[in-house]
Amino acid sequence: LQRSAFKFSKHGKSGTEVSELFPMLARHVDDLCVVRSMFTKSSVHEPAQLLMSTGEATLVRPSMGSWVTYGLGTVNQNLPAFVGLAPSGTTASGEKHWSAAFLPGWTQGTGIATRNATAEKMLDNIRSGSTSLREQRRQLDLLRAMNGDFADRRGPGDDALDGRIQAFETAFRMQVEAQEAFDITREPQKVRDLYGDTEQGRQLLLARRLLERGVRYVQAWHTGWDTHDFNDESHRKLALAADQPLAALVTDLKRLGMLDDTLVL
Repeated sequence: LQRSAFKFSKHGKSGTEVSELFPMLARHVDDLCVVRSMFTKSSVHEPAQLLMSTGEATLVRPSMGSWVTYGLGTVNQNLPAFVGLAPSGTTASGEKHWSAAFLPGWTQGTGIATRNATAEKMLDNIRSGSTSLREQRRQLDLLRAMNGDFADRRGPGDDALDGRIQAFETAFRMQVEAQEAFDITREPQKVRDLYGDTEQGRQLLLARRLLERGVRYVQAWHTGWDTHDFNDESHRKLALAADQPLAALVTDLKRLGMLDDTLVL
């Protein structure tokens, strides 16, 4: 056992202590509520991650995002209500972090691979290369009618089928709005500079754009804090990747008046 390699000092009017690893976030300490009672029942990566997202380390349970979506609904019909942003599009323990489990299928999150910097690469097949929107609408109407007949024969309460029908509709409507929402190059250069042209910077700027357009819940993933060797050096690099984007997110939400009704964990 040894003490932390990093210095902690008081910041803001609150005098809250912040590690030297987060100098930019420390400037916003008076906007933060520091919870010191957090604990985990597991130090194994995947179960501990699931415990964070779902409250359960082993059994499949709805993620927090699915519960929030189930309770509050959505305010945008053209984008998913719940989006999971991860560099590779998934996590070490899979997509259970945005799973709906026993909740209705429409509450499940949509995973997006943010390592691809452009909207076209993040969103596979967002545009049809051969079919117009009008023709796709006719195809989906036919598909909906067929699915409706199938649902009638199966009887009410098939959440999986209802979720699949809803997913088709959301995917179609995303063609109209998603490409604009996921295109961070539409932001002014000074805003992009605020977040930084990094994996985490682009990801958190994208998170803000989605929230701004009515996405109810966004979960953003770092590439990982698993350091078995060179812990101190590695944590400096990992924290550096997160510090500027996190501080930028708070700054940007305040600038837009969104911090009043946006909870950032």
